[in-house]
Amino acid sequence: MNPIVVIRNLSKSFPGVRALDRAQFELLPGEVHALMGENGAGKSTLMKVLAGVYRKDEGEILVDGQAVDVESPRAAQALGIGIVHQELNLMNHLSAAQNIFIGREPRGRFGMFLDEPALNAKAETIFQRLRLQLDPRTLVGDLTVAKQQMVEIAKALSFDSRVLIMDEPTAALNNAEIEELFRVVRQLRGEGVGVVYISHKMDELRQIADRVTIMRDGQYIATVPMATTPMASIISMMVGRELSQEVPDIPDTSGNPIVLTVRGLKRGVAIKDVAFTLRKGEILGFAGLMGAGRTEVARAVFGADAIDAGEIEVHGKRVTIRSPQDAVGHGIGYLSEDRKHFGLATGLDVETNVVLSSLQRFTNAGMFLDQAAIEKTAKDYVRQLSIKTPSVQQLVRLLSGGNQQKIVIAKWLLRDCDILFFDEPTRGIDVGAKSEIYKLLHALAAQGKAIVMISSELPEVLRMSHRILVMCEGRVTGELKASEATQEKIMHLATLRESATLAALAA
Repeated sequence: MNPIVVIRNLSKSFPGVRALDRAQFELLPGEVHALMGENGAGKSTLMKVLAGVYRKDEGEILVDGQAVDVESPRAAQALGIGIVHQELNLMNHLSAAQNIFIGREPRGRFGMFLDEPALNAKAETIFQRLRLQLDPRTLVGDLTVAKQQMVEIAKALSFDSRVLIMDEPTAALNNAEIEELFRVVRQLRGEGVGVVYISHKMDELRQIADRVTIMRDGQYIATVPMATTPMASIISMMVGRELSQEVPDIPDTSGNPIVLTVRGLKRGVAIKDVAFTLRKGEILGFAGLMGAGRTEVARAVFGADAIDAGEIEVHGKRVTIRSPQDAVGHGIGYLSEDRKHFGLATGLDVETNVVLSSLQRFTNAGMFLDQAAIEKTAKDYVRQLSIKTPSVQQLVRLLSGGNQQKIVIAKWLLRDCDILFFDEPTRGIDVGAKSEIYKLLHALAAQGKAIVMISSELPEVLRMSHRILVMCEGRVTGELKASEATQEKIMHLATLRESATLAALAA
C-alpha cells in the first residue's frame, strides 16, 4: 500500500529555537497514526507545516508520491489535508454552521445573498454523521467547550479530507463524547482516510491507533506498531530516560490547621449549597464528570464569578471576595484549566508573565520597573521549574503547552499564595512534564501550601490527593479519604444525580 503522505528530512526554526531537525513521517490510507513526544518535541509544528500553517525551511513533503509545496492552509485543503487544532479557532459571534463553512457559504440567486437554509442543512448533515445533537443556528459563544470542540471537528470533516490531523482532540470532551469521536475516526479509517492523532493520553491511543511515531527534541526517533509495543518502551523513547513510577507516601493531614472553609456556596444551577474545608499541607482532589461544577466552585471562591450565597473563611476569619484581586489579597491563587485565555499573556515574554501578578515588588520609588530584578527572578524560576525556553525574553506563545503551564505556576509561586487552586494542571501535557508537575505539587504541599486539584483523570486524582471531594450536577455527593478511594467509588459518587438520590429516599 502506497502512503498518502511522506515527510522527509523536514526542518523548521523559529527565533532561538530549532523546532524540527530533519524530521520524518509517513501516513497510509485508512490508518490512524499516532504522533507522540514530550511538549516541545515538535509534533504540532510538524503537522502545522503539513497543514500549511508554517512554511518549512528544509526537506520535502510528498502527497500521493508527488512533491508538493504546502504554502498555506488553503493549499493544504486543496490537497485534501484538514487539521483540528489543539486550541479552538472559532468565532463566538457566528453560528455553528457559519463557523464550519465560513468563506464557502452557499449563496442564493445571482450569488448576492447567503443561503442560510442551505448553509444550516449542510451543517446538519455533518452533525447527523457525528450524532451530535446541536442546532446549526446556535451561536458558538453559547456552546460548551466540548460542543465547540465538536464544531471544530465538523469543520475539518466538511472539507472531505483524505488526511485528517487531530491535535489533542479530546482535551475538552467527556467519555461519551470521546466514544462518539472514536466512532467517527473508525468510520473515516474504514473509508480510507488517513488520520494523524496527536495525544498524550496513552489509553486513548491503545484504543484507536494502528501505528505510533515518536519524536524527541524536534527529531524522529522511531515508528512502531501500537498494539504490540509496551507503553514503557514508548515512554522511554519519548523522554530519553526511564520515568520513575514511584508514588510518594500520602501523609496524614487530618490534624493540620484548616486554612480555607467554604459553606453554603450557591450560584444559579451550577453550584448548589457546596461546602468543604482545606487544610495546610493538603492536596484536596475535586473529582467529577464534565459539567459537575468543579471549575465553577473554584472560580466562585477566587472571585471570578459572582455568587448568590455562601461564606468563605481564610485562616478562620470570614472574608468577602468579590474579585480575583480580593482573592489574591487573601493569599488565594487560581491556575485556570484554560491557561492561554486566563493564565497567560501569550503575546508577552516569559519574564513579564512570571512577574505579572507581583509587579509592585519590582518598582523603584513606586514608579520605575527594576528590569534587572525582573530578569533575575524569571531566570531563577526557569531554572527551578526546568522551563525549556531559549531566554526569558522569549514570547510565551512560542513555547510548548507544558512549559506555558510551568510559567503559570511560577507566577503564583512568586506571589507566594498559601492556597492554590489547580484546575486540570496536566491537561495537554506529556508524561514527562506530568511527572515534574506531580513532584512540584507534592513539594508545595510539603512546604505547607494548601492545594485544591481539579482533575478529570481518575488515576491522577487517586495518585495525588490526600482527600477527594466528588461532585455531580453542582452538588458535593461525597468525600473519600485517600486510603479508601477507588475509581469505582469515585464514579459511583460522580453519577449520583439529585433525581436518583431523591427517588432512592422516596423508596
